[in-house]
Amino acid sequence: MKAKLTLHKEFSIGEVDKRIYGSFIEHLGRAVYRGIYEPNHPEADELGFRKDVIKLVKEMNVPFVRYPGGNFVSGYNWEDGVGPLDKRPVKMDLAWMTLEPNKIGTNEFAEWAKKAETDVMMALNLGTRGPDEARNFLEYCNFPKGTYWSDLRRSHGVEHPHNFKLWCLGNEMDGPWQIGHKTADEYGRVAAETAKVMKWTDPSIELVACGSSYMRMPTFGKWEETVLDHTYEHVDYLSLHIYFANHENDTPNFLARSLEMDNFIKTVTSICDYVKAKQHSKKQINLSFDEWNVWFHSRNQDEEIEKWIESPPRLEDIYTMEDALAVGTMLITLLKNADRVKIACLAQLVNVIAPIMTEPNGKAWRQSIFYPFMHASQYGRGTVLRCPVSCDTYDSLEYTDVPYLETVAVHNEENDEVTIFAVNRNLNEDMELEADLCGFEDYKLAEHVTIHNKDLKAVNSAAGEKVYPEAQSGGRLDGTKFQTRLPAASWNVLRFVKK
Repeated sequence: MKAKLTLHKEFSIGEVDKRIYGSFIEHLGRAVYRGIYEPNHPEADELGFRKDVIKLVKEMNVPFVRYPGGNFVSGYNWEDGVGPLDKRPVKMDLAWMTLEPNKIGTNEFAEWAKKAETDVMMALNLGTRGPDEARNFLEYCNFPKGTYWSDLRRSHGVEHPHNFKLWCLGNEMDGPWQIGHKTADEYGRVAAETAKVMKWTDPSIELVACGSSYMRMPTFGKWEETVLDHTYEHVDYLSLHIYFANHENDTPNFLARSLEMDNFIKTVTSICDYVKAKQHSKKQINLSFDEWNVWFHSRNQDEEIEKWIESPPRLEDIYTMEDALAVGTMLITLLKNADRVKIACLAQLVNVIAPIMTEPNGKAWRQSIFYPFMHASQYGRGTVLRCPVSCDTYDSLEYTDVPYLETVAVHNEENDEVTIFAVNRNLNEDMELEADLCGFEDYKLAEHVTIHNKDLKAVNSAAGEKVYPEAQSGGRLDGTKFQTRLPAASWNVLRFVKK
């Protein structure tokens, strides 16, 4: 099988906002307790945070982490998670039917983020609460001193403000499963009023309004329009969420699902621009894809979890080789829409549908999906280039004209580097790739890294890795003409550097 692509230094899609490589930690399952926080672990630091987990988060180069939810946030009172530990209440979390001990809250998570060298995207409860609690919380977090809430923070041992700059106005408020679920008009009104008082409190922040929980929601489209009718001049981003599954064990169809993600992005972008035109606005609303991943492996076992206990193992998907390919196609899709997608969160980060897994009192290890994300975050910084592709296509159960080659290129001018990310969707044949790197005459191939395993159900574990990056040889670069081989069913990173 053969494929050709052309990229040109001057033909770009847009600049990559590093925040598209964000992630997410919710008070759910073992994400917090027995995930990032395990005070009795041999690797625990003075605050109880696992240093081995922090090391892996740094390896992924995650610029920010969304916190504390997720469905959890719609019933969460932020005041329960601050102040003396011995005075914090144990609460029923109705979102996940567990007990929340509130040992970790805003200030502790901010400390963890500093240790992990990442920022925080804070989510607000607009399910059971509203503008008053939101402005108080913002004042607690971001105002220096001299007011009730800022001085309360200082009395809790946090002298300097956190200065959280990115805030989510609720979570999945279109979903009937959500605590405090609202209609689009109800949510749009409360989001607009909350946004107003928050920006009066701290004009430097950016706000994300809730879009649809996924594209197949019956209210999708109308929800976005109605919410933006209320909030357009008060918010900066609209959110999107999507999870993909392979219940049918149909790998070609599974690997084509990124086309749906691309269509989702383009449709929401069109709605944003429609409301912009309708309101005669000069402002552009960009997108925050603040939940995305593969999620389906753990559904059956989660139904058997005992209710009303602390941090049970929930949503602990063990990811396969084919999941790594699916995540790779989703990363490429985000990059191909870098002109409008400015924020994104791989959901989630540790133990819960996560690239990092931990054993209680044991090892932390990398899942198969860890590596494509790490590669993209490390090398996908700069300007996304347009890459016209010529290759064969296939039809699957739900999709037509699916290209066997899914690819994108990023030019990092500061590092004199251009990187091609590519997934060969063909499960049986290697792909002979010809690439024309127009405008990069004085470059050389630095490395070609692949992830592939003939067993598409291969997984990693604490005992060892079966899905991991390997160096690939055999590529030839003659001027700007490059030829190489992409193994069947593989993720590929081709890095070119200036001579």
